[in-house]
Amino acid sequence: MTRLSDEYGAINLSQGMPDFDPPSPLVEAAVEATRHGSNQYAVTWGQKSLREAIADKIGEYNHIDANPETEITVTCGATEAVAAAVLGLANPGDQIAIPDPFYENYVPDAMMAGARPIYVPFAPSLGFEEESLKTAMSKKPKLLLLNTPNNPTGKVLDRAQLRLVADLCEDNGTTIISDEIYEHIVFDGKRHLSIGAIGNMHERTVTVSAASKTYSVTGWRVGWAVAERRLSAAVRRIHDYLTICAPTPFQEAIAVALKFPETYYTKLAEMYDKKRRQIMKALEEVSLEYHRPEGAYYILVNVPSEFKDGETFTDHLLKKLGLAVLPADALYHDKEVGKRKVRIAFCKRDTTLQETARRLRKLTPKTKPTARSR
Repeated sequence: MTRLSDEYGAINLSQGMPDFDPPSPLVEAAVEATRHGSNQYAVTWGQKSLREAIADKIGEYNHIDANPETEITVTCGATEAVAAAVLGLANPGDQIAIPDPFYENYVPDAMMAGARPIYVPFAPSLGFEEESLKTAMSKKPKLLLLNTPNNPTGKVLDRAQLRLVADLCEDNGTTIISDEIYEHIVFDGKRHLSIGAIGNMHERTVTVSAASKTYSVTGWRVGWAVAERRLSAAVRRIHDYLTICAPTPFQEAIAVALKFPETYYTKLAEMYDKKRRQIMKALEEVSLEYHRPEGAYYILVNVPSEFKDGETFTDHLLKKLGLAVLPADALYHDKEVGKRKVRIAFCKRDTTLQETARRLRKLTPKTKPTARSR
């Protein structure tokens, strides 16, 4: 969709990348790193300064104790961290439980490992349905891929839901790969909780995050996987041969960013909440129903009845209104559930969202603006 957006000169709301710059102190830190010699290979597991900064951060914010020498691996983004964990921990023929819908790379990761996905459908409320989860976990999958805050639903799993997941994983010998890249982008009084901090779950959890979303540097490709020594060794074996190391100067810069004051993260969530409210208001003005996100920076929108499916609605928005969105069926195993939804990324400048609202008004609603979020 990004390529089509460029082709049609559209506003790109299809991909989760900001159209604004990262914090200037972060940019300066990267420039200084390149000027002062951080331009060659880093230690495969990551620069010591960054691993130590991650250990401090994950201890304070995520409540997970991790040894930076043996339990933290710096990767080329969260995407590589998840891939390295899947390839390092799953064997051909193993089963991997994946929530449905999902971030699009999870299924190819499982396929590359020779594993078989087991899909766990989200309930209409966009959270785990207990019986469906229990049914999937009774098959004793080797791994469960977790993503909270969730892409594409915006669901933030609470302590009760995480406790249920943790208990089922312990009962069935399942290891969790927990993708928490949107951990600092939560709304409506929700709190991000790491499943690796619950009980003894650190022993069977690979906790993944990255700089991309928190610091608006999706192109820098710096992420990390945190796990106890045995799991980390499996991740590191794969990471070493996948990419050798993440970009060295950016690692040094992110080590600086991880020391930003708490106010940075508060303002980040407030900024994205404002953008979320902008896009919700724009959708309501044209009677488009949506699912109110609790976290991350995406919103799932129901396709109006006059359009056949998400692809035809996407095509109309692109060619007639100059708006590029993502047909959500690409993120669903159950295509019947996903085919009448599109995903919009609202990680954009206020002026971009204002122009988006102006273009959306060209849609002619069949009814008065009575859109409902759900």
